[in-house]
Amino acid sequence: MTPCEAKLAKEPVLPKDITGLSFEDALKELEGIVQQLERGQVKLDEAITAYERGALLKKHCEQKLAEAKMKVEKIVFSADGSVGSQPADLN
Repeated sequence: MTPCEAKLAKEPVLPKDITGLSFEDALKELEGIVQQLERGQVKLDEAITAYERGALLKKHCEQKLAEAKMKVEKIVFSADGSVGSQPADLN
């Protein structure tokens, strides 16, 4: 793998202004970007920048959802070695 390919294969690092957003705020901003891009009334450079930010916001939302899911479910290993999940005991 070339250094360039390795760089592309890495997960994007989310900027602090995005990691500080709640799921709802990130989703709202992402929806705004999608609407802006769908209208097609932005310059190419602005569209690329908006798309890149949208991709980062999407990643952040996915991470927030995964964290929430892990809080709601817990992984269970049965006696036969199979893996399942059950609701987490949050009390």
